[in-house]
Amino acid sequence: MDNLRGKAIEIKSILNLGSSLVGVKFIWQTAPMPLGAKALSGHRYCQALMKARHGEKVTLDAKGIACPAAAAAFGFKVLPEGLKSGKGLMGFGITKEEVTGKTMFEGMTTLPQGELKAMYLFPLELSEIEPDIVIAEDETEKLMWIALAQLNAQAGKRVTSSTAILQATCVDATLIPYIEQKLNLSFGCYGCRDATDIGNNETVLGFPFKDFHQSYDSLIHLNIKAIPNSRGKNAYTMLRKKDAEKISATDPFKN
Repeated sequence: MDNLRGKAIEIKSILNLGSSLVGVKFIWQTAPMPLGAKALSGHRYCQALMKARHGEKVTLDAKGIACPAAAAAFGFKVLPEGLKSGKGLMGFGITKEEVTGKTMFEGMTTLPQGELKAMYLFPLELSEIEPDIVIAEDETEKLMWIALAQLNAQAGKRVTSSTAILQATCVDATLIPYIEQKLNLSFGCYGCRDATDIGNNETVLGFPFKDFHQSYDSLIHLNIKAIPNSRGKNAYTMLRKKDAEKISATDPFKN
């Protein structure tokens, strides 16, 4: 675990992440609950993720989860009819028509009912077990490098993602990466932006832990040249210099 923790700390430093990478472990019915984790009650999944990003080890189960959509996605509870019909999203002002909300939930990635006991979320640099999924939530530019590292690890295969701009953390960043075993990007959603401290310029992605070490190696390579060069904005600085020189050359008051 020391190797994993060290890499998580290094990634956080390279990208200047404002909070921790989060490890997510699916705790199935026959598995024991992790020791030392705080069992949350009355929390949405995105709020559990927020607490893990800020240093806490937490679990969330069917009794503790407060979001009915996330509860249905994880197979903890059945999706309420008000959401299933699309009326709920229309009531929130998210959709103009019921059928739109109905279609959005029909396309939701889910786990079978009753198979999952709990979700365990923890800061990756405090790992005591290997997670199933790694989640990053931060500014878009920082997540771009993680996505590029993944692309390098996948030998250049283009990154494709799925989102309904709904259930950004529970479905987009957790379930889709777990079920499809690939990175998935999200723009965030109404729920997580309302219920957590995620910034207007921040978003979220998730990827399977099996890709973590290769992505780390790719990120180390990117940090040799690509990351510092891009963040240095050298090409933009040169353009501004050229523009300034052109203005100066045509200045009638120039001595």
